[in-house]
Amino acid sequence: MEPLMLSLDLLGVLAFAVSGNLLAARKNIDIMGSLVLGLCAGLGGGMMRDVILGRVPNSLQEPIYLIPPVVTALTVYLLGQRALHARVPIVAFDALGLGVFATTGTTIAMDAGLPFASAILLGVLTAVGGGMIRDVLANEIPAVFNGSDLYIIPAIVGAGLTALLWGIGWFESWVALVIAALVFLVRMLAWHREWRVPSPMRGWSYSGARSVLPLRGRLFAFRRPSGRDRGVFAPRRSRRTAEPDDRDPED
Repeated sequence: MEPLMLSLDLLGVLAFAVSGNLLAARKNIDIMGSLVLGLCAGLGGGMMRDVILGRVPNSLQEPIYLIPPVVTALTVYLLGQRALHARVPIVAFDALGLGVFATTGTTIAMDAGLPFASAILLGVLTAVGGGMIRDVLANEIPAVFNGSDLYIIPAIVGAGLTALLWGIGWFESWVALVIAALVFLVRMLAWHREWRVPSPMRGWSYSGARSVLPLRGRLFAFRRPSGRDRGVFAPRRSRRTAEPDDRDPED
């Protein structure tokens, strides 16, 4: 792997490792558990891709891949309480890793001689695989199953663009950076604007669905809570406190 692509791959490992360690901090997991979560998030997708390709994973051939998860685990541990409420950084680093791995995973698959569609599939697997392992271990609903703000769609677009440009001979290292940045921006914009794929109807009735949907994913770390979500669990005032007491105090 050429130096720029290796650096981009390590950036993806770092980004996902940070998201895993910050999520561990939110879950009050100790430093060893945080390290395991960062390793799984940063290296899981690439390992699955390489095993499918029938080769020794890059993270096992190159020990340098182990440095980002270890460094991030120590850094988040030293941050202490500051990492407990790091919701936006979790999403941002996750989106960064998504964009980087969608690009590098597809290029590795194309370089191995896989067909166009198979390369896209492996690129998406590289992008979302580590995050899926991280969420399952942290008892979260994986983002790809939560309909959370177009999580998997940007990865598909990034992998598709990478495979297309590779196929026509226009792919360069700087193009990989542009595609990764595009995936990152789309993912963050979707999270900020709360763009979501349609959810299944509940009870074959829209009115029935509307009463259930606000409850879904409210505590999910990778979904931005809407105004409706924030008000779902607001405590209701009792009639005694809500209505002023207009009785005469002398009665």
